[in-house]
Amino acid sequence: MTQPIKWLQDEIADRMLQKLDIVKLDVKDILIVPDFPGKHLNTFAKRYPRARLISLVDESVSGFAMWRAKAVTHWRSLFGASTSSLADYTSSGKFDLSDNSVDLIFSDLLLHDLADPKEFLHECWRVLREGGLIAFSYLGPDTGKELRSISLSELKLKNLLSPWDMHDMGDALLAERFSDPVMDMEYLTLDYENSALLLGDINALKLIHSTPIETSELSSLPQKLTLEVVYGHAWVIGKHLAKAKDSVAYIDLNQIGRKTRPDSA
Repeated sequence: MTQPIKWLQDEIADRMLQKLDIVKLDVKDILIVPDFPGKHLNTFAKRYPRARLISLVDESVSGFAMWRAKAVTHWRSLFGASTSSLADYTSSGKFDLSDNSVDLIFSDLLLHDLADPKEFLHECWRVLREGGLIAFSYLGPDTGKELRSISLSELKLKNLLSPWDMHDMGDALLAERFSDPVMDMEYLTLDYENSALLLGDINALKLIHSTPIETSELSSLPQKLTLEVVYGHAWVIGKHLAKAKDSVAYIDLNQIGRKTRPDSA
């Protein structure tokens, strides 16, 4: 997500954290993907003062900006944090983390930009510890629906890479063995004073191919934009007890406790 729309990322992060207010979680390591210099850093510093922050930073955020944001928020972040590029993950499909190494994954407005969110969920399951939590938000398929009703020769619309609704995501979480998924959704309507501002945002949201539009056609653009924001979280429970295959759980015999019968008198 490019720089002009960072305000939206910050707003949605704040709403995600409000939803997590009631969640009780013992956190030592937090993976933030993608990370950015937003208000969420201050909340994490207060809520989990001893936690290590692991950041996957979007290429649009400079290393200095990220360092300064964490330094201002919490001096301990300078010693307890680690940072890498989000591009490294998107190119490899893997986090540079060992198995069972984090307690919380916080992912703000990323999944709709991934070709296959199932791979992301699988990787999150790998790095989360037993009892860990994934919390995420993404844009659903109704995002930008106003644009589909207009016809401009220069406006080349494109679909989100992953146009999943919240039911698709809930099913995917269960398929990846996450427990107790909670999904909800809301519509946000953005109103615009002029078409140039709208055009900048739909470019940043990757709803169109980046092609120049004639000034005469700007007036045909809508004056509002709908965002379908999907929220979800789910737990990692019983991670070491079962392995899923073809919707069947297989339990290793070595993981089953055996009771011994006392010898008869």
